Amino acid sequence: MSAAGLLEEHKEYFETIQVEQKPIPDVLEVEVTTSDGSTKTVTVEVVKPTGSKPYIGGFRNRQTHRDYLNSATNTDQFKREYKEKFHREVQSFQFRTRSTLMKREFGTQMDKIGVVLIDPRKDREVIPEPYFTSEEWLIEREKAALYIQCCTRRWFAIKRRKELKAIRDENDQKILKRQEELRKEEEKKHKAEIERRMHPRTQEDFEILFKELEMWRLKETERIQTSNILSAEEKHKALEQLLHKETKLLQTIDRLKITAYHQNKDQKIEKFLKSMSNPKKWDISDGRKTEVHTPFTTRAKELMDLYNGLKMKHLSIDERLDVLLHTKWTVKEFDCNLTREIVDLIDREADMLNRGRSETSLEGLRKRLANLFLQFIEIPEFNPEAVRFQKVPKELLENAMELEIN
Repeated sequence: MSAAGLLEEHKEYFETIQVEQKPIPDVLEVEVTTSDGSTKTVTVEVVKPTGSKPYIGGFRNRQTHRDYLNSATNTDQFKREYKEKFHREVQSFQFRTRSTLMKREFGTQMDKIGVVLIDPRKDREVIPEPYFTSEEWLIEREKAALYIQCCTRRWFAIKRRKELKAIRDENDQKILKRQEELRKEEEKKHKAEIERRMHPRTQEDFEILFKELEMWRLKETERIQTSNILSAEEKHKALEQLLHKETKLLQTIDRLKITAYHQNKDQKIEKFLKSMSNPKKWDISDGRKTEVHTPFTTRAKELMDLYNGLKMKHLSIDERLDVLLHTKWTVKEFDCNLTREIVDLIDREADMLNRGRSETSLEGLRKRLANLFLQFIEIPEFNPEAVRFQKVPKELLENAMELEIN
């Protein structure tokens, strides 16, 4: 389609568009502000277009379906006037065409150091190598592939060797560690066996001692009776000596029993007092434990400290009197036969200390005082925390205490 036809088609298209016409007045009155700040009314005459503008380009809004023409169609076009000026066209001159042959320069450059194009210093001779066929190239590729495979297999082998060595070393370390643990366990067990024979504490320890003593007696008796060197009189004398040794060993075991009884008793009492004085523990939401001292545990701890003070040895007279005074004021809060007896023992010991009696003469009195104060601690009326450790019903104990007080 020609440009004229296209222009005519666009013109017909835009003529069919209906545009809302708004009346425009012929005269407009506009208020303007002058330089001195005052306002004045200016009359503006409106010149209405007499015809439609030709379409020479523009665009259409797809949303509002409104057409916009280019700026060249919205303003009046003024034709430029080119005034004639003095140019070469108005001068007197003539055009002529002439041909001429200019001189032709040429030359020859000889070899010279420093000339870029023919500098021989960077020249090198290239000698062709023997021809390399495709079969030879394939053989070289196979050799390279085999070399890569060898290196890869070697790398895998080294890696596997390191893994096996690490496993072996780890197993060796485990074996050594296990052997060390077994050795320490055997050593600990051996020390425990020696300790339980040197310082027996439980019934099983004493059963082992009696069993080993009996085995030793039977073995020695058999050795004496089966001896061919000793005569009948010598055998009888050897059996008497064996009986004497057995008697000594039995006496030693009995002394160990007495020592173990006192140690176990002291340990049991200490565990009992600590169990009463320990704070209450509760598990909280974050996994930790909360410890709280109640009035009962505080009371139990005070009584435990007093009991430990009564059991302590090698105290000065002032320190011992201070412990006795605190114990006396603690038990005098209650009035019963037990507390009155404890107060009487405290007064007797204080009087004997003031007289300068030795600790050996006071040993029995102090043991009795400690035992009575332990009974005081075990009674729930004086130590409420002791209720948890009572095997006798609380009602029966209360009735007994009432009878004792009365």
